[in-house]
Order: sequence, then structure tokens, then C-alpha cells
Amino acid sequence: MKKAFKLFQKAASLENNAAQVYLTNMYINGEGTDKYYDKAFELSKKLAKKELLCGINLLGHCHDNGIGTDTNIQKAIELYQKTANLGSCLAQHNLAHIYKNGEGVEMDYYKAFELFKKSAEKEYSGGITMLGYCYNNGIGTDVNK
Repeated sequence: MKKAFKLFQKAASLENNAAQVYLTNMYINGEGTDKYYDKAFELSKKLAKKELLCGINLLGHCHDNGIGTDTNIQKAIELYQKTANLGSCLAQHNLAHIYKNGEGVEMDYYKAFELFKKSAEKEYSGGITMLGYCYNNGIGTDVNK
């Protein structure tokens, strides 16, 4: 991992967007390096300023989970909503969890179901799994085992 980290670090310093995304995730997860939440947050902000969907979603993830910043669920919702509206299956999935759990919003199983469904329709495995969970447990829909 350290070789990958160093290469992503070098490419990120040359403003390669994909490398910056990989590096951000490595800082968050401590892969090839120690966990550096502040660096992850700063890189996420940089990517979001470029209007990259993955960067906006990463910034939402930081706000959602207090990575390099205080937890701010309203800011996370705003960022997830922006990218979900633009078709990001990961943002749809993340936003669906917020509605399913009622985090910073009124719990809305129907809205969660619809967002999981959109995510699943784009073949996102997390969305597919949660759509199955919804059908199995009657979350926003009738039970259909």
C-alpha cells in the first residue's frame, strides 16, 4: 500500500482528480498511511470546488461522519442531495440512509426506498442490497420476500 500511497500522493500534487480521490480515501481509511482526517477534509473541499460529483459526495461524507470537521448533518444532506439530483448512485444511497434513520430530517421510509431503488437501478451494490432489505422488511414498500 505504501507504494500506491506515494504514487497517488505524487499524482495528486500534479492535480490529478482520480489520484486526489484515492488519496482522500486512503487518508480516511489509513491505507498506506496513518489516518489524516484533516488532510482528507481539505482534499474533499478541493475536489468539491471542482464540481466533481465524487468530491462533493466525499465532502458530504466528511460532514456526515465528522471527518476533519465537526459533524454537520444538514451540510451533508445538502451535498448528498446536490449529487443525488445529478445522478450519483452513492449519494442516493447515502441520502437514503439518512431518511431511513431520520438523521437530521424527519424519518421517511418511502423517500429512503425510492432513493435506494434509484441507486440499485444504476447497479450500485450497496443500493441493491438495501433495496432487498427494504422489500424484506417493508421499508417504504410492502413486504415482498
